[in-house]
Amino acid sequence: MKTFWVDRDHDRYRQRVTTGVGLFAEALGDIAPVSFACAAWILAIPPVLDPGYVRWHRRVLTATCSRNPFDGGLTARVELVSPLPAELTANRSWWRDRGWRGWPELFGQFVQPAERDLSRHPHLRATILVEAPLPLDGLPVAPERTDDVEDIAVAAERAVTVLVRDLSDLVGPVLQQLDTDPAIP
Repeated sequence: MKTFWVDRDHDRYRQRVTTGVGLFAEALGDIAPVSFACAAWILAIPPVLDPGYVRWHRRVLTATCSRNPFDGGLTARVELVSPLPAELTANRSWWRDRGWRGWPELFGQFVQPAERDLSRHPHLRATILVEAPLPLDGLPVAPERTDDVEDIAVAAERAVTVLVRDLSDLVGPVLQQLDTDPAIP
């Protein structure tokens, strides 16, 4: 099962890195790869690049990477579409024929309900929040200068590839369980 993957349209991502090179300014020359990797990730996902250079499983709503202020490490934050907790599905007395709706789907992708739908029906949507440290192994060292755009683009692609691998390793088993459990919509 694909969890996170790279859309191999390098030219589109490289162009975005070139126009967004200022986002890397604070990270350049830093021996820790965290800030550079976070900037590369921001430029690889929606809404900055839409469709994203990084794609993900239909249950992934958001995926961010940030520097942990405690130790300077890399922290992932991934929000997943989830079924309702068992406490809400075992007995539906709370339902009271109000027409509750769950996660809408559009072409197989979970989406937020439209404003029109929210004005007509109550919605109850569950999510799982995964927050975890990611390893720094394999992340490239940030280039030294902003005028070396080609080196920045190559390093950014490498950083995104490593983050995709690590996020897939982290979240893949959770998604596998959600997708193989017959009781989970």
